[in-house]
Amino acid sequence: MGQAGRDLAGRVAIVTGGASGIGLATVRRLLAEGASAVMVDLNAVAGAGAEAELGARSRFVEADVGDPAAWPRVVAEAKSAFGGVDLAYLNAGVTTGEGDITALTDQQYRRIMGPNVDGVVFGVRAVVPAMAARGGGAIVATSSLAGLVAFSPDPVYTLTKHAVVGLVRALAPQLQEKAITINAVCPGMTATPMVGVEGASALRAAGFPLIEPTQIADAVVSLMKGTDTGLAWVCQAGRDAIPYQFRRVPGPRVEGEPGMAPPGELAGWDQLRS
Repeated sequence: MGQAGRDLAGRVAIVTGGASGIGLATVRRLLAEGASAVMVDLNAVAGAGAEAELGARSRFVEADVGDPAAWPRVVAEAKSAFGGVDLAYLNAGVTTGEGDITALTDQQYRRIMGPNVDGVVFGVRAVVPAMAARGGGAIVATSSLAGLVAFSPDPVYTLTKHAVVGLVRALAPQLQEKAITINAVCPGMTATPMVGVEGASALRAAGFPLIEPTQIADAVVSLMKGTDTGLAWVCQAGRDAIPYQFRRVPGPRVEGEPGMAPPGELAGWDQLRS
């Protein structure tokens, strides 16, 4: 995952969805690396329990990451408790559980857009100034294999995870100027509360390999240490994480070819050339 260029000892991380699953596994890994972590979650019981267990280098903040008003408080807690923000893992997410677009309710749609999309956008917006003030940092966001393929059992979940990948790729150049890396992890089916105990048992009984949260945590921490940016990392059971290879789109016709727009008509869109 690129050349390791960042020692995490003494760094400060914000982890959303940090009270369970991949988020909590990542907090444990960060603490093992010598970092401190602010866990953000809506589950107050699990969050308080995790803080009590993990000790002085952890803090829990109960917050809805899809609420823009929550983010100043989250960043303020990281600054107050540990001095600033160097790392962020924007991991909180839910599914709709609805495969039929005609049956999708407004409530299901609004509920998933909050953590899955808004939480990433508002999170990046909030942490970038704090990271820049400390000379740079690293952001990782959780997408999914559903962010790379057409996962039809939950098309709106798929929409949100494609949005994360697109945002990460588009932000990388401007954040690189601030010495901030940004990447997405795209796990396959992982043994988390989102899958549930019964779901995990059924998948294992069917011979479907589930990824352990610790494997994703390892990938996240490696990305925080490394120099790669703007990539979507595929995480599958028993395999090392690898960057997904996007094909280049066909470019516009060259000047003089039939159907070519007059010179200057595409001004401002040169960045879309292949």
